[in-house]
Amino acid sequence: MTPEEKKETIAFHVEKILETLGLDLTNPSLAKTPERVAKMYVDEVFSGLDPATYPEVTFHEEQISNELVLVKNIALISFCEHHLVPMIGMAHVAYLPTKGVLGLSKIHRILRYYAKRPQLQERLTEQIAEKLKHELQTVDVAVAIRMKHLCVLARGVEDHSSEAETHVLRGRFETDRAIRSEFFLRITQEESAAATSAGCALN
Repeated sequence: MTPEEKKETIAFHVEKILETLGLDLTNPSLAKTPERVAKMYVDEVFSGLDPATYPEVTFHEEQISNELVLVKNIALISFCEHHLVPMIGMAHVAYLPTKGVLGLSKIHRILRYYAKRPQLQERLTEQIAEKLKHELQTVDVAVAIRMKHLCVLARGVEDHSSEAETHVLRGRFETDRAIRSEFFLRITQEESAAATSAGCALN
């Protein structure tokens, strides 16, 4: 199906859902909701289902070193595939370069490509790690994700404070205790600093 055909089909079914719920689609506020939802699904929040949206990857080969590269605090939004509601959080990515250093914006774009589809947080973490291994041509990759799940916050137990953490460690991040410890220490320090700043802002 073309993107436009997908939008047309989705809009039709969203309209039926809203009508089933007893909503009045002649209300100007709701009249365009099926089309809005369809456009959002196809062009935005689920665009990662289209392989054509995968970002181009570029390297800075002159910057090869043996030092750990860490990109912290990457804002991440995905949708839980169980209820199609958002998961919102932060990702940290680290690697030991072999081919070169990946452009920083490319890491963000790779993460968001996999986030823009119905997901499980565990699968999302795994997919990011495996893709980075492939793109970076190194087995030495670590990914940590912390997210709040609106399916927990807005329904069911309605817990507003809990978060889920997932980690995938590959290569030396899994086998070398010093490198693994450095990764977790640096991201923990960053998260602690962010929490302190947020607390100060509230006081």
